[in-house]
Amino acid sequence: MTYELITALAAFAFVASITPGPNNLMLLSSGANFGFQRTIPHMLGVGLGFAFMLILIGIGLIKVFEIYPISKDILKTLSIIYLAYLAFKISTSATPLTETQHKPSPLTFMQAALFQWVNPKAWTMALTAISVYSPDRDIETIIIIGIIFGLVNLPSVSIWTILGLKLRYWLTNYKRRRFFNYTMASMLLCSLYPVLTAG
Repeated sequence: MTYELITALAAFAFVASITPGPNNLMLLSSGANFGFQRTIPHMLGVGLGFAFMLILIGIGLIKVFEIYPISKDILKTLSIIYLAYLAFKISTSATPLTETQHKPSPLTFMQAALFQWVNPKAWTMALTAISVYSPDRDIETIIIIGIIFGLVNLPSVSIWTILGLKLRYWLTNYKRRRFFNYTMASMLLCSLYPVLTAG
């Protein structure tokens, strides 16, 4: 991989990682509700989970879509169901606790890593990166792509967590926090629009 190609890939990874999407909206919400330190496992799960997913797709799983086109519909359905569930979880994270409710908690490393597999934006990013920067699906190149995304992704998603942390000072009462979480849940549902309208 040439220096120019690596530079272009890093720029693509940065733009793809820092723009709004399910991961960043959830990290914004987590930073606001749980703080930066408690959101670190979530951030690591996003960065490392996506890099691992990209490498696995590039070295073989991409063929599943080619052999079994119905797998795209299955993935689409799972994405819609899980994102709707996460939107509900976010919207209720500021609800006053009752004796039967559990205390809300941020996503764990494993939950965030596994989420990449049903994240429509993550699949789009991975397939685009592989198609553009490793059309011949060379394993060495795919691993380099995964490493670059991992290096670029973590500082990018950290910015969203920090933004959420800054909002914490405004979210000092229940009504504001509830409004914020309802807004984040609505935006997460809106991120499904490209999935629902895709052919």
